[in-house]
Amino acid sequence: MSLSAMVISAPSILQFEQLTVQRGEIPLCEQVKLCLTTGNICHLIGANGTGKTTLLMQLAGLLPVLIGKVSYLGLAGLPVQPLYVSHQLGINSSLTVAQNLTFLLNLYGISPSNADIDEALAWVGLQGFETISSSHLSAGQTRRITLARLYLLTPAITPLWLLDEPFTALDVDMVIRMESRLREFADAGGAILMTSHQPVGVANQVLDLTEYMA
Repeated sequence: MSLSAMVISAPSILQFEQLTVQRGEIPLCEQVKLCLTTGNICHLIGANGTGKTTLLMQLAGLLPVLIGKVSYLGLAGLPVQPLYVSHQLGINSSLTVAQNLTFLLNLYGISPSNADIDEALAWVGLQGFETISSSHLSAGQTRRITLARLYLLTPAITPLWLLDEPFTALDVDMVIRMESRLREFADAGGAILMTSHQPVGVANQVLDLTEYMA
């Protein structure tokens, strides 16, 4: 089988066309289109104000899509909840680090073992923090709790990751580990749409919202 035939036959995970990205009643971008298949890592770029975060929120089901067609796994709507990692961390400061990570994983039907929690936290550099109250963490450490779930989530659980600036406040070593994990996830059959002000070395696709500004 030729490489072109393999690409054409790759399953579509996310596809949208003629989509309007809008904040309230104000359109930011129009006629936006994208198709993500298994193995795709798409770097979402654009000038400030073009609606990168808004688009991710629309695709995550947190904001309505008023104009345009969106299909996920070939179906309209969200038959399987995509992973959405945003600036709104969703961390409860009254819970321990392990409790917060457990809660975030429970949202996707995962009941992690203590060993799972230990490994995931070690991956983001929070080993030994399991029983520490999240209120005692720095902003960067708190963000790492939300990223720790990437270590345990697979395409079988949620094949689409929507990541808003996942490299923010990470050191070089952690960015390298993150990029390796993104590549592993895509190679296993997942797809990723992400924003980043930093270069994304593992991206094999780019969507520039500046080209679609209203």
